[in-house]
Amino acid sequence: MSKTAKVIWFGKKQFVGIDGTKHAVVMSAQDEENGTGMSPSQLLLVALGGCTAYDVVHILEKKRQRLTGLEITVTGEQEADPPWPYRKIHLHYEVRGRGLEEKAVRDAIELSEQKYCSVAATLRGSVEITYDYAIVEE
Repeated sequence: MSKTAKVIWFGKKQFVGIDGTKHAVVMSAQDEENGTGMSPSQLLLVALGGCTAYDVVHILEKKRQRLTGLEITVTGEQEADPPWPYRKIHLHYEVRGRGLEEKAVRDAIELSEQKYCSVAATLRGSVEITYDYAIVEE
């Protein structure tokens, strides 16, 4: 399966990324002159959070859990020297719902992390990925 994305420079240190289905995201340097979009390295954290969020919601819905909200805080630790690779990424899941089963939540997160999330699979091996979660009854 092949996928294509395009990145177009539109001046200064500002770019737009476009996926194969014409969805776009703005990226830029983070200085005063260019701070119009996300930095590419921050976008990597968002991609990981979005990938696992999709999986967790899908799995919990299939398990007929009454999910009312999900928020994932993704924290990355980068090396101090160029090219500043991420060495550790931690995901904190706040899962909200009514009568959520703790085992169902844990299993959904583990299935995403270990089996379904393509971004985690790509990063695994070069980045230590950890997670924890909290269940909030609503």
